[in-house]
Amino acid sequence: MNGRPDLFSPLHDLDLVRLLLADMHDDLYGKVGRFRQLADLSETFRIGRTILPGGETAFAAWSEARTSFIHGNYVATVLLCQGLAEHLLAAHLTMGLNAEQLPERIQFPETLRRCVEKNIIPQNIADDLHNLMKMRNPLSHYRDINDPYNLSRRVLDTMVPVESHLRADASFAISMAIRLLALPAFNLGG
Repeated sequence: MNGRPDLFSPLHDLDLVRLLLADMHDDLYGKVGRFRQLADLSETFRIGRTILPGGETAFAAWSEARTSFIHGNYVATVLLCQGLAEHLLAAHLTMGLNAEQLPERIQFPETLRRCVEKNIIPQNIADDLHNLMKMRNPLSHYRDINDPYNLSRRVLDTMVPVESHLRADASFAISMAIRLLALPAFNLGG
């Protein structure tokens, strides 16, 4: 930090530090609460004893989903958790003695069907993952206001603030990721 303004910014480095500290301070109690929630949920599996198929993409999605959840980036949490589920389950289908050759671009409902068929996940988790996909789609793709999963539609229908919907969606998404990782298919034993 040289104390000079950046070429394209009127802010000095110290100004940026002040902004960063203020941002870190905002919602500190909420961040601690979400971190506690994540820690409590994570008791269902052991880090270091959980296999994470899907390579770097799955690992990055899991790491960033946790951080996003803690910092209150709810839309990002939903997007990342659903992406994690897609990569984790499809990659698992391609591993091991019963490995499958999947289509180049397999659709998530097809991945879920195959995983239930092979007893990788139970039907109730597949149903919840399908609901997660329905939550994620209007965040990733334009949906008309009449779509029941459109965020604005949900706010209008329930008269509950958008932040409450997003927080609940993110809590559901992160709990789904943890439920997946806690399944026997992803447990290394012990």
